[in-house]
Amino acid sequence: MDPDALRRWAAALLLCGGSAVFAGAPPAPQPERMAVIRHLARQDCGACHGLTFRGGLGSPLTPEALKDKPDESLAAVILNGRPGTPMPPWRPFLTEEEAKWLVYWLKQGAPP
Repeated sequence: MDPDALRRWAAALLLCGGSAVFAGAPPAPQPERMAVIRHLARQDCGACHGLTFRGGLGSPLTPEALKDKPDESLAAVILNGRPGTPMPPWRPFLTEEEAKWLVYWLKQGAPP
């Protein structure tokens, strides 16, 4: 693993143990970008986490499954992936704000 990937993974691990959460809803992306992110989630994330986000190869992404997980940790996993697992980093495709919004959207039950 390259040093940058190792640093990102270490930061994600530290965040997973933290208690930071977002205060309320993060800023929503523009409507066109929001549609792209929802499509990415349903198709790409859904390929592993299930098209209804109830789990598959990946863990469930339902509000019940995510409720006790800190938002910052979830956003870090989305952006950095999980080395050694099939979970890829989505940082090339999402900004930090978009990842935060994606976490919020998933915790709301991924409404249409």
